[in-house]
Amino acid sequence: LGLLVLGGLIWLGPGLETTGRVLTALLVLALGLQVYRIFPYTVLAPREVLDAGPSGERFRLMEANVLMTNRNAEALLERVREADPDLLLLVETDAWWQEALRPLEDAYPYRLARPQDNTYGMLLYSRLPLENAEVRFLIEDDVPSMWADVGLPSGARFELIGVHPRPPRPDIGQDATKRDAELLVVARHVAERARPTIVAGDLNDVAWSHTTRLFQRLSGLLDPRKGRGMYNTFHAGHVFLRWPLDHVFFSDHFRVVSLRRLPAFGSDHFAMLVELSYEPQGRHVQETPTPEHDDAEEAREKIEEGQEAARDTTEEEKRRDR
Repeated sequence: LGLLVLGGLIWLGPGLETTGRVLTALLVLALGLQVYRIFPYTVLAPREVLDAGPSGERFRLMEANVLMTNRNAEALLERVREADPDLLLLVETDAWWQEALRPLEDAYPYRLARPQDNTYGMLLYSRLPLENAEVRFLIEDDVPSMWADVGLPSGARFELIGVHPRPPRPDIGQDATKRDAELLVVARHVAERARPTIVAGDLNDVAWSHTTRLFQRLSGLLDPRKGRGMYNTFHAGHVFLRWPLDHVFFSDHFRVVSLRRLPAFGSDHFAMLVELSYEPQGRHVQETPTPEHDDAEEAREKIEEGQEAARDTTEEEKRRDR
């Protein structure tokens, strides 16, 4: 749309008054800023995560938002069979989805389940041993996240965090406050622990947003999209209107074997599949994001705002129930 407006203004250039020329200049600046933000997620940019070497421990992680009302479970099962992931994280899963995916349980003996009928349910399936697996509610008591220590065959472990924060919904007066707070709580945790970590899920935010970039700087996690492509996952039904909302971030202990967006399966999201190689011996070769001088204070303020917004929502719901 911005490009169309810019083209129209240029075409009308000779007849524009001063105001029009100023607007044209501002539009060019705005478009330039967007190009600057998006360029790192193109194949022309340097890769933030290096390609895997020959000696690391490899495993596959698949993440998908199933769309709770989608009832085409067989299509998802087919995607799982084709991708053959070692770890499978699914969001927007209710009790129907948990039952429909029972065929996966023989192949994935380690599991964590939190089905919910409010579009925030989560299911985690793993071939790799899970320890300390638990569901946590970081900001809201009806929006879960999943946490587990995952064991590799060598005995090494990494922390897996699955998230699906509440999205902004301007149509119902729901802003991004609680979403931002949840992501930043996770970022602070990752920074404090400083251990091998993967954060995956539907973040309900694009990779180049202010909050996602703040999340990366605070956590120090890497984005495999940078230098490889956008891999837009939403909306699966709109060819020309798609954004990268589903993410896999990880610490510099890992390198990328492959990154794929899988074919549609009836959801409004595409699934993501990443194959990683655990290579801690080469971790410092990769340049990790680092905090800027005011990032910690901004994160603290955003987390407090999110917690306050969650309390206000809870109190409002209590008043309605009286």
